[in-house]
Amino acid sequence: MQITKSVKNIGSEIEKGVEIVGKKVSEAFDNLASHLPFANLAKKENADFHIEVDLPGVKKEDIDLKIEDDVLIISAVRHYKKELNDESYYICESSFGKIERRFSLPENIDSEKISASFKNGRLEIELQKTEKAKPKSIAIK
Repeated sequence: MQITKSVKNIGSEIEKGVEIVGKKVSEAFDNLASHLPFANLAKKENADFHIEVDLPGVKKEDIDLKIEDDVLIISAVRHYKKELNDESYYICESSFGKIERRFSLPENIDSEKISASFKNGRLEIELQKTEKAKPKSIAIK
């Protein structure tokens, strides 16, 4: 009987440990996911690319867009409202702080012809291929 009770206690302790680890892993992934803005990537008919990134609550001046080693890096900061801080909220499902998204670019993107616009919480980026990399139609005679 004593052995059975000890085995049950050990099993119970293992279950508690698994629950705690599960919650910690879930919190870590929730935190990670909340800081990745949603994005759409499309290839246009002319083989150029169009990227849309949702950045609600972010101001244009708080967005940084750069290219490093053929990686497009979109960084932004979503600030708390001045009259509120994280302790003021009863429920806070929005993420605040630094958010970032990275896209690996093909080598044939013309970094001099990248353009971006920001309106109504959506960042839109146009990426053009180099002229040499764009597909050409060949007329058949």
